[in-house]
Amino acid sequence: MSKPEAQDQPIPADPVEEIVSAIPFVLPLAGGVLIFLLAFIAVTMA
Repeated sequence: MSKPEAQDQPIPADPVEEIVSAIPFVLPLAGGVLIFLLAFIAVTMA
């Protein structure tokens, strides 16, 4: 039977996993900026 070759290549980094790890910081910041912009627009129109 054939002997399987050992692979020495490292597992490539998944770009999605790098983005997912930043989501807990990005979402609250984006939400805060969005709330500030909406409040600024509301005050400007009033």
